[in-house]
Amino acid sequence: MCRFLAYIGSPIVMDDLLYKPKNSLIHQSYKAQEREEPLNGDGFGIGWYQQDIDPLPAVFVSVRPAWNNRNLRHLAPKIRSDCIFAHVRAASSGGVTAVNCHPFNYGNLMFMHNGEIGGFARIKRALRHRLSDEIYASLTGETDSEHFFALFLNNLQRQTIEPDCQDVVSALETTIAEVQEISFEQGVDEPSLLNIALTNGKFLVASRYVSSPEVEANTLYHSSGSRYECLDGVCHMVKTDPSEHAVLVVSEKLTDFQEDWHEVPVNHIISVDETLRVATKAISC
Repeated sequence: MCRFLAYIGSPIVMDDLLYKPKNSLIHQSYKAQEREEPLNGDGFGIGWYQQDIDPLPAVFVSVRPAWNNRNLRHLAPKIRSDCIFAHVRAASSGGVTAVNCHPFNYGNLMFMHNGEIGGFARIKRALRHRLSDEIYASLTGETDSEHFFALFLNNLQRQTIEPDCQDVVSALETTIAEVQEISFEQGVDEPSLLNIALTNGKFLVASRYVSSPEVEANTLYHSSGSRYECLDGVCHMVKTDPSEHAVLVVSEKLTDFQEDWHEVPVNHIISVDETLRVATKAISC
């Protein structure tokens, strides 16, 4: 069911997130610690922003396993950004192709997902029917994840032309509720697990959600401080410099420093606004 990492804050070298931590995302691609199946080898993707060059994100995806990608190994130490998304995939719906690798992007927004929409094959047509022509035309892959993103974009565009952080929180909550509504209409009772991350490079929104109280939600944690740094093989969140700030949202804890990590409550949305203030909100549906 995939693993992901989202970072926003003081500029950081990508290598410090992807490779250096003890339980780095690359380590999770072949030996995830907090899911039954440890392998996430059906491709990967990274996305990042360089706002001084272009407000649109750079996205690099591959169907090769992240642990065995020479290009990623050479790129990661050379990329520095203040907003980074990274995802390692364990395919549930959709083939192992580049168009099905996360993160997905539309305009200046990036999106990634850990989990699945229950009974997606049975609700796919009804979900697509709700999309505007513009959003429908943007679909390129087969995954439940990209279809959720499309439905989210549809809701977001109905709300506002220039969304802020709270607009994205509202549209995400609306989309989760709409997926459950479609599932009910189509007689689908399989649970949906919707750990979602969204960003425009200036704010970050993520959810931890499961539709059934009888099913365990996928793990999600956050960490915040002055900066995340790796020195002499030790990585942790430094909290001493008030002039800097950084926030991480991750599927699994990257290190054994328990004080660095806080579990996102089940069926909650966590948001990091443009001032990097962290807030959580219960999902009403």
